[in-house]
Amino acid sequence: MKRLAILLLMLPLFGYAAAAAVASRMAANPGWRAAERGVTVFVEDNGIHTSIVLPKRAAGVNLAAAFPTDDIADPRYGGWGHVAVSWGERGFFVGTPTWWDVRPATVLRAAAGSDATVLHVEHVAPPVADRGIRPLVLRPGEYRRLAAFVLASRRNGAAVRGYGGYDAFYPARGRYDAVHTCNDWTGRALAFAGVRTGRWTPTSGAVMAWR
Repeated sequence: MKRLAILLLMLPLFGYAAAAAVASRMAANPGWRAAERGVTVFVEDNGIHTSIVLPKRAAGVNLAAAFPTDDIADPRYGGWGHVAVSWGERGFFVGTPTWWDVRPATVLRAAAGSDATVLHVEHVAPPVADRGIRPLVLRPGEYRRLAAFVLASRRNGAAVRGYGGYDAFYPARGRYDAVHTCNDWTGRALAFAGVRTGRWTPTSGAVMAWR
């Protein structure tokens, strides 16, 4: 009986993993190809969570106005020309500055569903492409759509200082749950811009699998 109970508990996880494997391999925007010239953005992956790095000023978009230096603790970081943006559940995001701060209860509450979501915005230098950093060259129109998706994800409200002097959290739109994850937000942002990506990308590996 004990083994049967464990099996029954594991079945939803197997189903979730199988659905993710199938949907993440189904292409959105299958005909997309990177531009030869344009605006370079980056997708970053720390093994669990992805973010999108965008230039503050490009293709007529001024993200510096949307995410001003006054919102971060150390204004010197505001001189860097890029922002790394990601989306997630507020309790998990704000309350876990390091992976050592993650608690099972926090993860379970987020997976069950939460309307309290935030954008995490870091003022950064342009990253160097490597295994966990994927560069994408977008056409100006594609970049504007990507920036529009990011800005539309923000909800009105005051910024909250982040983990260090270089970052801040902003109230966000959308509900976080096991289907609509931080990585799914990244995938939807890329798909909205017109980039080839998976139709559902709940994990960081699903996001980074597309080239």
